[in-house]
Amino acid sequence: MSLPAPTVEYAQVCPMLIVFGAAIVGVLIEAFVARPRRYRAQLGLSLGSLVASLIAVVVLARPSGPAVMGAITLDGPSLFLQGAILLIGIVAAALIAEHRLVAFAPQGSAVPGSHDENRAAEAGFIQTEVFPLTMLSIGGMLVFVAAGDLLTMFVALEVFSLPLYVLCGLASRRRLLSQEAALKYFLLGAFASAFFLFGIAMLYGYAGTLSLSGIGEAITTGGGQRSLALIGVALLSVGLLFKVGAVPFHSWVSDVYQGAPTPITAFMAAATKIAAFGAVLRVFYVALPGLIGDWRPVLSAAAVLSMVVAAVLTVTQRNVKRLLAYSSVTNAGFLLIGTVAANDAGLSSTLFYLIAYGFTAVGAFGLAGLVLTETGDEEADLREWTGLGRRHPLFAAVFGLFLLAMAGIPLTSGFVSKFAVFTAAMAGGVGFLVVIGVISSVIAAYAYVKVIVAMYFYDPAAPATTTVSVPGWLASTAITVGAAVTVGLGIAPQTVLELASQAGHFIR
Repeated sequence: MSLPAPTVEYAQVCPMLIVFGAAIVGVLIEAFVARPRRYRAQLGLSLGSLVASLIAVVVLARPSGPAVMGAITLDGPSLFLQGAILLIGIVAAALIAEHRLVAFAPQGSAVPGSHDENRAAEAGFIQTEVFPLTMLSIGGMLVFVAAGDLLTMFVALEVFSLPLYVLCGLASRRRLLSQEAALKYFLLGAFASAFFLFGIAMLYGYAGTLSLSGIGEAITTGGGQRSLALIGVALLSVGLLFKVGAVPFHSWVSDVYQGAPTPITAFMAAATKIAAFGAVLRVFYVALPGLIGDWRPVLSAAAVLSMVVAAVLTVTQRNVKRLLAYSSVTNAGFLLIGTVAANDAGLSSTLFYLIAYGFTAVGAFGLAGLVLTETGDEEADLREWTGLGRRHPLFAAVFGLFLLAMAGIPLTSGFVSKFAVFTAAMAGGVGFLVVIGVISSVIAAYAYVKVIVAMYFYDPAAPATTTVSVPGWLASTAITVGAAVTVGLGIAPQTVLELASQAGHFIR
């Protein structure tokens, strides 16, 4: 038996190789570079490699079909999503660099409150390990959205998830809450990965191949036992819906988003959502179109539950980070509407929605991390945000913009995004989801308006104990980019809509 020699199209996959190479170099920097010089080295390496990878996506990569012996598929959606992940990665890296002293513990391995942690804080240690961990996660996401077979998809899932489990437990304040969030995310993520892996096994038993296109062909020709395929789809859906944070697999979202360092929360809310939905679209549009009558009702139910349940829970929140977390679950429901539409318009509108929501989420969480108490802790209690609109009008105005975008108010990217997925749903014959989506938007809008009213129309019940820290140029640039994209895609979205439409075709 002779095995074929592996072939690697380096020019096509170089965006992924650049990011993984930078992650490896970042690990070496942690091992061999003196601590005082690590921060600048890691920041320069991370931003430089992300920019280089983005340029490679634009210049070198082309929709060329299978690569690396079918493990990677380079088509319009994968390249569009890779570009979106890299753009979000650049903005998130800027936020991480800006908040390195406030958001991250000086020594993540130290027991909270221990002598080792106090000594690390007194010595002024800076947590620079977050940079290679973030790069590893981004690299996994780039592979995840372009995976051509289920085994590659599973490996990429673990590669981008494991660093996130660690990053969630590195908050400098409220360390126990942060470590609890990391443990919950790890345990639930492990269970979800197990379901995903069992689903892969079932689909392999049905089709005799792990290739997404091969599974789609086997389903079309009707070979194998249909029960194996249906069980495999059900198990696979559990793993994917967990990653997108859809109801009923959403229980981790609020706790993890609240406990994780705010820059990591911003990164997760945007980049993880893009990567997870990229995989959802690829699996259901490439491998499972022949079973649309079976999975469409399931995803429709998940969309309804995500929109309604999360919208109601959003209204009840008194913590701003948890409010934004449940908003993320609601938006997962809207994104599932585009997936359920199962047409070209649904695919392109979902791609547009992902990049629009990604920048809004990064900007919103980036601003939320600027509200601090007198002791320097982050303050997310809504009661302590009262009056911020008068004391810090610019902060309140920009944060209000992000909230209005999440509510879907016209002239923001959120309105165009919802309108696009609703139009695709009507064309796809699932208009009932549009009705539920509109009702959910109205319910969730109350929660967003509640925050705006608290900032502008309520006086603090006691002397103000919170303040908004002045961001440095990195955080200011990241938030400004988020706000500019939110407004730009609301006023002049045509260019990105056309780009998403051109990219909205999978190569099978």
